[in-house]
Amino acid sequence: MSLHTGKDRTMGKAISTIIDYVENPDKTDGGRLISSYQCDSRIADAEFLMSKRQYAAKTGRRRGADDVIAYTIRQSFVPGEITPEEANRLGRELAMRFTKGNHAFIVCTHIDKRHVHNHIIWNSTALDHSRKFRDFLGSGKAVRRLSDTICVENGYSIVENPQRRGKSYDKWQGDKPPSHRDRLRMAIDAALARKPADLEALLNLLREAGIEVSPRGKSIRLKAPGQQKFVRLDADSMGEDYGIDTLLAVLSGEKKHTPRTKNIHRADPPKVNLLVDIQAKLQAGKGAGYARWAKTFNLKQMAQTLNYLTEHGLLNYADLSAKTSAATDRYHELSDQIKAAEKRMAEIAVLRSHIINYAKTRDVYVAYRKAGYSKKFKAEHEAEILLHQAAKSFFNESGLKKLPTIKSLQAEYAALLAEKKTAYADYRKARDEMKELLTVQANVDRLMGYDEQKRQQEAVRQEEHR
Repeated sequence: MSLHTGKDRTMGKAISTIIDYVENPDKTDGGRLISSYQCDSRIADAEFLMSKRQYAAKTGRRRGADDVIAYTIRQSFVPGEITPEEANRLGRELAMRFTKGNHAFIVCTHIDKRHVHNHIIWNSTALDHSRKFRDFLGSGKAVRRLSDTICVENGYSIVENPQRRGKSYDKWQGDKPPSHRDRLRMAIDAALARKPADLEALLNLLREAGIEVSPRGKSIRLKAPGQQKFVRLDADSMGEDYGIDTLLAVLSGEKKHTPRTKNIHRADPPKVNLLVDIQAKLQAGKGAGYARWAKTFNLKQMAQTLNYLTEHGLLNYADLSAKTSAATDRYHELSDQIKAAEKRMAEIAVLRSHIINYAKTRDVYVAYRKAGYSKKFKAEHEAEILLHQAAKSFFNESGLKKLPTIKSLQAEYAALLAEKKTAYADYRKARDEMKELLTVQANVDRLMGYDEQKRQQEAVRQEEHR
């Protein structure tokens, strides 16, 4: 979505209004779930505003009220599937890959709704102030495809064919009615299953199924019952597996047809699930039907738990406990390593931004000081003065006597980024292994009654402590 100035608000007001909303501490856990790139989120409005002025000074181009000053993306996730910290990381990766690192941006993760979601805002002006981001035809689809790619790469759910202006997010159930093209593909799949001899026989089977067939020149058009428009039977409209050439190859026996059946991709379920506490569920109001289902479910999970223990040679409980502890320690070690790298990278980004701002605004601030801190001068150069003062305050708070060079900061940042990427691959494996082992150990504890013994021992310790 593009952000314009509007009729009754200045550029500065427009930027600060949207940033104030997305950085709301009530929505971002007190500001903890905010990350940024090439800007300081606390003064991003002033930095964005200054970049517009530098762009105008450098290029001589000026736009009117229709000028786009920033772009925003909303990125939502399935409730309960992702942590806010992980969502913020994915939002940052989306912004970085979509803008190719050429635009400053902030990512604010909101947790005030049932579903975790990101608000991503990037400056329309490039970092070198030579050009602006221009929206292009199909940019929304490009953002969605990139977001889906990132989610799939990290094992999170996506919606393959979202419908605009449909139900609200909370009411969306995942199972969508088939589209017009999906209905046509299913009709073709059913007709091919009957082994038609040639293309004409295939078209006759489609007519029998209620599909309207309308040849036009060399092309063939199809329309399902209840639809208004025809769809061409070619690879561009129906997909490569449903083009005329592919269908002719299938009919002649040169190629095997594979029906398209999967519409929604979701993360693979865990191999072993926790056992259900049936008594607790019954006390909470569940009925006999639920109890029957839970007993079957628990039997399956017991079998899967035993298979896991056998496959991994963990039939001795001491071995299982030791491996679970080791996996947990490894996960936390990698998590701390990544967090430390991310923290330092964020510090470098903020420091670099302040150093650049300080250098760019030094002449203006010197002139402001020589003008006797004139109110008129400040009003004319407010953005530059605020950025210079913010940079000086940051240096003082950080205790910096000598500023590092931009080149040294970039080298450190690149080294940390490489370290983080390497650690993430191990981190995901360690996380999955830890989750699986914790689930298996919890199931064993339930089966052997160890969890009850642990609760009793903890109760005794608490009583003795009192």
